[in-house]
Amino acid sequence: MAFDTIFLNARLDGGARHHIAVKDGRIAAIAPIDQPPAGAETIDLDNALVVPGFVEGHIHLDTSFYGDVWRPHKPCTDGFNVHERVAFQAQNMAEAAPMDVRARNQLDLCIGHGTTQMRSHVMVDGSVGLKSLETILRVRDEYKSLIDIQLVAFPQSGILASPGTPQLLDEAIGLGANLVGGLDPASFDRDVEKHLDVVFGVASKHGVDVDIHLHDMGTLGAFEIEQIAARTRALGMEGHVAISHAYGLGDIPADYLKKMADVLARSGVAIMTNAPGARPFPPILALRKAGVTVFSGNDNIRDSWWPYGDGDMLRRATTLGYRSGFNIDEELRAAFDVVTEAGAKALRLEGYGLRVGAKADFVTLQAAHVPEAVVAVPQGRAVYKAGMLVASNGTIVGKRR
Repeated sequence: MAFDTIFLNARLDGGARHHIAVKDGRIAAIAPIDQPPAGAETIDLDNALVVPGFVEGHIHLDTSFYGDVWRPHKPCTDGFNVHERVAFQAQNMAEAAPMDVRARNQLDLCIGHGTTQMRSHVMVDGSVGLKSLETILRVRDEYKSLIDIQLVAFPQSGILASPGTPQLLDEAIGLGANLVGGLDPASFDRDVEKHLDVVFGVASKHGVDVDIHLHDMGTLGAFEIEQIAARTRALGMEGHVAISHAYGLGDIPADYLKKMADVLARSGVAIMTNAPGARPFPPILALRKAGVTVFSGNDNIRDSWWPYGDGDMLRRATTLGYRSGFNIDEELRAAFDVVTEAGAKALRLEGYGLRVGAKADFVTLQAAHVPEAVVAVPQGRAVYKAGMLVASNGTIVGKRR
């Protein structure tokens, strides 16, 4: 076979060096160091650690202010309140730079750090209609040679509380959104069953996956998780549903958590956590041990919810590990898996990973192995998409379509 490119001296996590051959944007061979394949072009990776491209599993391309003027954070008046944060967001968005400019800024940031796959939630509800989605769809098309992006039609203002939203969610899928979302069925819309009727109704009609934001705490959040899992099983959607945040899993007793983990594993519902701030979050190892897919994302980057975020999924793995008390190598590798292979599983990505036949999407790191990369967060990365260099040292070098 004639290869397009041979990447020489690639060091995998086990420590051994290999040569990676790429043909038509996919990995065609991984050869031992003493058996270099022949190809038209060679690139020497100089013994750098090679890892799969990072999976950004939860972000908001439409609401970030990254690259815009600094906007001081507005605290809620009486503790965390989703309704109030949504109101702050509407105020800030009215004064922000154009959405397409801000979305490009955020994409450049994420790609520069090594993200090659992304799932972004985009507001679709009675407050904005389909305008935000139409904008982000255009930006997605511009960036399709640099990153693969799934878009979730996200009812930020609620479904039942925002007139016209059920129809808009239906239209959003026809327009190009890949998934349908939801938001706190109990505390925001005050009717779990009717909220889920709409979400799963749209999903069933169009044959798309579901990703629901769930901030509700304690037993209320656990109840909603059980209802989502029951819907998933009843509709035969195991492996096609995710719950983002699921804070309630982080503040229930251990025996109740074990029960909930078993429920999630049986229903194939994945859990997204970004280990945010001082809030409780789902226990990663306990869920993984039960067979639950746990993935991650940066979520909000310098927006109306908090001023933090740098778009780096490797640093997100560090945060997950730090907040979880991960110290041994096995645990650090688990944190890394959450932002790579587990993310790919949750997003049901085709051809992901460092294996023959997979897409040639990978990142080079100056680290001895994955545990060191998680704690050191090395910079100076090279990012390859379909075997082509798209970013180097944090700067985009690939061309947008």
